[in-house]
Amino acid sequence: MVPDAEWVRIRRGLRFGQVFEGTVVNVPRPGVIGFFVDIGLAVGGFVDVALLPDQGEDWPAEGTVAEFEIWWADSRQQIRLKPADSRYLRRDFADYVERFRPGWPSEVGRPVPDPGSSVRR
Repeated sequence: MVPDAEWVRIRRGLRFGQVFEGTVVNVPRPGVIGFFVDIGLAVGGFVDVALLPDQGEDWPAEGTVAEFEIWWADSRQQIRLKPADSRYLRRDFADYVERFRPGWPSEVGRPVPDPGSSVRR
């Protein structure tokens, strides 16, 4: 963990849809919880199971280098990512976005809100 002030500084530089090249560093339970990604910042990245294919064997393996987009950042010191490579997205990703994050296309490029802001995920 980094000091809160550092997290605030990092967050201020984040934009929805911003792309980072990252390395998958931990896939603790393929098909169950998601995986962790090192994107070269002092805080880690995480890809949630909800964005990934149903079958864990379709997820990138530890050590895979790929591009990831900023999907969300909440009060936790962790950047939520989505894979930029469609092979690593759930098959019905467009439908998922329509149901759960319909504002996503218009959010791309906007700053990630500060914790406690009224903007919802």
